[in-house]
Amino acid sequence: MKGSLLYEGKAKKVYTILGEDNQLILEYKDEVTAFNGVKKDYLPGKGRLINLISSILFAYCNQQGIHTHFIDSLSDTEQIVEHTRMIPLEVVVRNKATGSIQKRLGLEEGVAFKEPIVQLYYKEDALNDPFINEGEAKMLTGCTSEELHYIQAEAKKVNKVLLPLFQRIGLQLIDFKLEFGRRHDRTIIVADELSPDTCRLWEAGSNRKLDKDVFRQEIGSLLESYEEILTRLEAGAHV
Repeated sequence: MKGSLLYEGKAKKVYTILGEDNQLILEYKDEVTAFNGVKKDYLPGKGRLINLISSILFAYCNQQGIHTHFIDSLSDTEQIVEHTRMIPLEVVVRNKATGSIQKRLGLEEGVAFKEPIVQLYYKEDALNDPFINEGEAKMLTGCTSEELHYIQAEAKKVNKVLLPLFQRIGLQLIDFKLEFGRRHDRTIIVADELSPDTCRLWEAGSNRKLDKDVFRQEIGSLLESYEEILTRLEAGAHV
């Protein structure tokens, strides 16, 4: 079933499927990186956790009417997805202040925004994925104004769907990153992954961090944090 290796990134490998042009296999790796690959480690079992968490979250979004590339989970570390052409754009939705926006604007960590803030970043490792405006996004990605507005609206929909899901299992969705891809008919859907590698998740009440900041800040066991998220999702997602 698995064909040739199409692409390998920091966290996953992408394979073709023999005899199938419209689908791909994503295989999640047991590697963790931060600060654009400057900090890295090998954590056996991480790929399994990311794949299972991402599969649950994508399936939940699909059930809620959000179009994503996710089709099915194939194994503990693999999933079948729709073949899309990725748009070189990272869309970040922020519900509370932390990370770069906290530092850039001098905010207190954890301050809630009155409404979600959506930001665009150009996906280019050589430039450290710079923050860009809509005009720059149009130039760099080839998207029209209407497509960029659609992408940002879809990101807000994902946020609206995931916020109550995480609240139900005792977690706060602080912020998250989305990527989008084009189908063969040029329609745009949510792609890449949804996981604690791309979401900031804090425990409700205690504000204990359970996402990749555990690795960035060296404040605990990343695998234990991800295992806890998976356990909570399996008990409460009802997918």
